[in-house]
Amino acid sequence: MSRPRLLSQLGHIEITTPKLEESTRFFVDVLGLEESAREGDSVYLRCWGEWFHNSVILTEGPEPTLVHIGWRTEGQAELEQAAKVLEESGVGEGWVEQSVGHGPAYRFRVPGGGINEIYWEAERYKAPEHMRSTFPNRPQRYTGRGVACRQLDHVTMPTKDLREDVKFWRDVLGFRFMEYAVLDEDPEHMFFAEMSTNEQAHDLGLLNDSGWVPGRIHHLAFWLDQNVDVLRAADTLLENGAAIEYGPGRHGHGENTYLYFREPGGMRIELFSGGYRNYQPDWEPIEWRPSQGSLDMTRAQIAPDSMLDAFPIARSDERIKVGDEFENPWALEGVR
Repeated sequence: MSRPRLLSQLGHIEITTPKLEESTRFFVDVLGLEESAREGDSVYLRCWGEWFHNSVILTEGPEPTLVHIGWRTEGQAELEQAAKVLEESGVGEGWVEQSVGHGPAYRFRVPGGGINEIYWEAERYKAPEHMRSTFPNRPQRYTGRGVACRQLDHVTMPTKDLREDVKFWRDVLGFRFMEYAVLDEDPEHMFFAEMSTNEQAHDLGLLNDSGWVPGRIHHLAFWLDQNVDVLRAADTLLENGAAIEYGPGRHGHGENTYLYFREPGGMRIELFSGGYRNYQPDWEPIEWRPSQGSLDMTRAQIAPDSMLDAFPIARSDERIKVGDEFENPWALEGVR
């Protein structure tokens, strides 16, 4: 049984890039994000539809990696309660008093090795006169620049023990366990799970990594308003020299339209739209198998082996494993 709701949403993600200026220009000019601030070797960005100071932090580094993930709580009381249960669970790293864009945050290291933080106080974006929208429920006007990502949607992380990570996010922080995938030939082997803080199918994905390098990231995803926007985004990416890794297509789990590619620093990005909304407090997780179209609903697109890469990539033997071998579970989806 999960705890009462403590978190409201995915707040921000900090990643490193070996090409800070090139990545920044790509996020601004091609993906359509807005630059909020710079501090040291970091650039703070937000999507046009986001109400807070930033949702992405690009920090200069030798290779693409995950630095940390930030989650906003339901309120100050929930922040204090969540910090208490995290400390009691033995994963707490302590308080960070102040950061660019938000107030005090409690940091913790998840079983999969990644650093996360929770916070409540957040700086709200105030659009200058020339950026104000004619619609009062938008934080700024719609620019239509590039892909024009509306908001940060989700993040997917590899983990050594997927079932234990699911229990952690569900039982400690109150995430909803929505859907999961098992191997066709080994139904006891769960290799992917979707967790959610809200009504969407997931804002946290977990991917089994039995080779395990702790604290890696598989991808971060941005939301686009309409499914057709993902198709238009494919054109925009190709016209700007970005190679598409997988898609466009439609996931079985979540029923979302997807498109994967990598930004100039090497990090995998997904563009995302559509899908269902689920408000059931007693929802029972749905099981998928690759042959049912978990990754691609049409069962027509075979995901390339590169989709098993996670970041940082150090050696070929550090590609995600889903079993004893470096097999691609999604290769079962479709006809060779």
